[in-house]
Amino acid sequence: MAQLHNRVHSEEPDDAPEAKMGFLDHLDELRARLIKSCIALGAGMVFAFFFVDRIADFVLAATTRALPPDTQLIATRWGEAFSFYLNVALVSGAVLAAPFVSYQVWRFIAPGLYTNERKYVVPFVGLAVAGTICGALFSHYVLFPETMKFFARFSAPRVQFMPRLEDTFDQYLKMLLAMVVVFQLPPIVFVLAKTRLVTARLLWRNIKYAVLVIFILAAVLTASPDPWNQTVFAAPMIALYLVSIGIAWLAEPKRDAVPGDRNGSTHLRLVFAATVLDQAARHSRQSRARRPRRWGAADDRGVR
Repeated sequence: MAQLHNRVHSEEPDDAPEAKMGFLDHLDELRARLIKSCIALGAGMVFAFFFVDRIADFVLAATTRALPPDTQLIATRWGEAFSFYLNVALVSGAVLAAPFVSYQVWRFIAPGLYTNERKYVVPFVGLAVAGTICGALFSHYVLFPETMKFFARFSAPRVQFMPRLEDTFDQYLKMLLAMVVVFQLPPIVFVLAKTRLVTARLLWRNIKYAVLVIFILAAVLTASPDPWNQTVFAAPMIALYLVSIGIAWLAEPKRDAVPGDRNGSTHLRLVFAATVLDQAARHSRQSRARRPRRWGAADDRGVR
């Protein structure tokens, strides 16, 4: 029993989290991660500024195709076009720095996890990067062009639709960030499932509430009263929620895989078996003690 207890006790530090940190230590760690993320963002912005013309053409291509013929974006204030190029470089730098920033987020969360759970850093970063790219592409090719087409329908001979460059890009950026956040659902569910805060069963039971929230979000983002367009925009989000359920089912730790549980159950079985054998032996001794002695046979042996 002592050897079994020592073996179980020796296995516990392998799965134990790191030493506890104080509140100020957590603040220092968060400050360091934020500084590194900002440096990566600035480096990505500088790199993207060398290709800002091509990136700006790519950003405005889907928008200009959605506008009516002979309609162009206008800039009515000084510095508006320059601010647009700076914002394009900033967004491009954020996309380039997304893998590094996701890794910094994981490094901030990792000390609170067990050792066997920290090996999932690669799936977390991969899901975060994939969610960022898919959310940006969905907003660029589907969500924002359809929104522009909806507002362009109200153009008339007396009312010329001439959207400003700054307002158009601000709306484009809001939708882009919203879709990037929405498409981060799988990595968030991955981390929550690994920390046993969310399970696939919990997500499946609340799917009806999730569908309601998704349709409300689609109605807010599309700005179109057409229910068909809202359904088209909500369908990828629902599919993303279903994918998150599968990720939670694959990521949640199995209870029988915990090493202490197996040894603990073996220990309990051994104790139970020893108790049963001890009770049986005690009962046998008591029954022999209570058995009546044959005095005649004893006297005969004494006479002999």
